[in-house]
Amino acid sequence: MAEAMKISPEGRVTLRNVGWETYEMLVEEDPDRSAPRFFYDRGEMEIMSPSFEHEQIAEITTSLVNELAMELEMDVVSARSTTFKREDILRGFEPDASFYFPPNAAKVRGKRRLSLDEGDPPPDLVIEVDITNPSSSKLPIYARLKVPEVWRHDGEKMEILALRDENYAKVPESRLLASAKVSSESLTRLVGEGMESERPVWTRKARGWARGLRA
Repeated sequence: MAEAMKISPEGRVTLRNVGWETYEMLVEEDPDRSAPRFFYDRGEMEIMSPSFEHEQIAEITTSLVNELAMELEMDVVSARSTTFKREDILRGFEPDASFYFPPNAAKVRGKRRLSLDEGDPPPDLVIEVDITNPSSSKLPIYARLKVPEVWRHDGEKMEILALRDENYAKVPESRLLASAKVSSESLTRLVGEGMESERPVWTRKARGWARGLRA
């Protein structure tokens, strides 16, 4: 029987002894929902309802990726909070945002659904916001599903984490956007400005920043 382990202020409930069938039933009951989001790791399941601040940070970071893709003329496909799961390893997650970069972008474009069990690739980039609960417990899930890069924001700063072997290591710049030298410092600054600025003003600034990286 499933039992509660922990309830956090941001609306996170962690359960243990949850069967895979129960997890699949929950995530498939309403595949178009934006919340709650589910994370599963071999019987342990986290159910998370994001706060307003959480969603704002995720949206601003997503906008930065889109501006970068546009200015760098990079083919990027957004998978947003798609459910990614693999039954053979009993793990699954629903990120705040996720993206496919070349060459995987071409592999998933036009698909109506994605299935890691059927051979679709995991996202190349996951954006994770964790204000009240560090996402370190989620990193093994991402690593086991072979997500190459994670951008993690704790409400104050952004970290860029790159997959090395089976673990993540903090790096100063994104490897997916190596040619543009996108740093954790610049992402932290722009997300902070996005939280405080009027959106048209911030968008012009973000677009100018991305254009400067292209140059």
